[in-house]
Amino acid sequence: MVEDGGEEEAEGESGEMPAAPAPLQRCNGFLPGKEAAGGGRAAPAGGGEQRPAPAAPEAEEMLAAGGVRPEARLQTRLSRRRLAVLAVFSCYSLVNAFQWIQYSILSNVFAGFYGVSFTQIDWLSMVYMVAYVPLILPATWLLDARGLRLTALLGAGLNALGAWLKCGSLAPQRYPLTLAAQAVCAVAQVFILGLPSRIASVWFGPTEVSTACAVAVLGNQLGTAIGFLLPPVLVPNTPNDIDLMAHNISIMFYGTAIVSTLLFFLAGVVFEEKPKYPPSHSQAVLQTKPPEDYSYKQSIINLFKNIPFILLLISYGIMTGAFYSVSTLLNQMIVTHYEGEEVNAGRIGLTLVVAGMVGSIICGLWLDYTKTYKQTTLIVYILSFIGLLVFTFTLDLGYLIVVFVTGGVLGFFMTGYLPLGFEFAVEITYPESEGTSSGLLNASAQIFGIIFTLVQGKLTTDYSPRAGNIFLCAWIFVGIILTALIKSDLRRHNVNSGIMNLDVKAVSGDS
Repeated sequence: MVEDGGEEEAEGESGEMPAAPAPLQRCNGFLPGKEAAGGGRAAPAGGGEQRPAPAAPEAEEMLAAGGVRPEARLQTRLSRRRLAVLAVFSCYSLVNAFQWIQYSILSNVFAGFYGVSFTQIDWLSMVYMVAYVPLILPATWLLDARGLRLTALLGAGLNALGAWLKCGSLAPQRYPLTLAAQAVCAVAQVFILGLPSRIASVWFGPTEVSTACAVAVLGNQLGTAIGFLLPPVLVPNTPNDIDLMAHNISIMFYGTAIVSTLLFFLAGVVFEEKPKYPPSHSQAVLQTKPPEDYSYKQSIINLFKNIPFILLLISYGIMTGAFYSVSTLLNQMIVTHYEGEEVNAGRIGLTLVVAGMVGSIICGLWLDYTKTYKQTTLIVYILSFIGLLVFTFTLDLGYLIVVFVTGGVLGFFMTGYLPLGFEFAVEITYPESEGTSSGLLNASAQIFGIIFTLVQGKLTTDYSPRAGNIFLCAWIFVGIILTALIKSDLRRHNVNSGIMNLDVKAVSGDS
């Protein structure tokens, strides 16, 4: 493996790459002896004396805790490896999402193949939600205690293992085996969904962190989109020829297993715990804190004492849970008003997901450019509410093209909200673990998703799709109010901007 130090680039606020001198004594993660005389002010490269901007209060507190004067400037580097890490993660997250949707999009095929009810096929998708809630705390503990590399390898490895177990279920009457295999993939998801914000924070600089998080989330969405398109092509319904059906399913299962195994090995090569040099001042400050000072239990307590985070936790669960519910019941809503349009219902679902992918990227780029976390989150929340209202009251007009358009708009804003919630949570909870805050957000989304799906499904069946959608609109309105109450305390951004002009070089923990 190439030494990471040979891949580093001097970018942004960083200066020349430090030479490789004789071993230096560590001092709380920083190279000693770099403070300039005269009150700690460093002479700028131009030669004249220049007063640095004062550090933000959060930065002073963090630096003081690490034993370093806030007059010192942290020097950062961006690693080229960060792009490979992001690409590999996005790809195996894609495969995991594909494995989630591959059964439900072919529910009639698999129900006939395994000789089970549609409810049992639905459980092959529901197991993803059910597994996440009880396992998220152990998974986030593992991420904090054992690190990013091990967690990433577990996610990729379990994803491949589940795919290979499915290859053993290629015969009727083997439904229990395929359910067990899907449960393994569901456990893999627990080690995947909480990583986007952690990867973005640990590997990417402050001007690209939100975009990186959006790209990481995008991989999961793209997997769902491919899951809508590819399985019906690979496995056409051949109820009179079970052998041909088994052959077609084997192509999908073995192909997925080979790809997921390749990605597991790539993750082993590409993933490292962190880059040699921190990509941002906020990460450099965190590296000054001794590992023994960290307590996972205390981190959880701190998060639940953080009122802005609790408000975000509930509002994120409402929005994302509503999206899960709409996606799950979309087919039922469409065919109620457009009988025999199952194919177009799938296409509308694809439109919703693809529009959401575009929304995620645009929202990530906008956050990196403006850093207006609360304002953007609130606006997207309001537009999602308006989009769901329009979708609800135009669904029964009799024009499918209108449903395509309103579904696309709804997906654009509701899915675009996902990276906003992750990044906003990291900002208001810094320096707590990004994986823990993201994991709790996802757990909230799964809980609300299960509740909303059950209630909306009951309302849709007993009354009409409009009744179920109005139920969601009422909850999203509550989410708007909760989002408006969140105090926008951008702790990570304040650290990154408040010590931008100070001058001490950070040493990575593995140096």
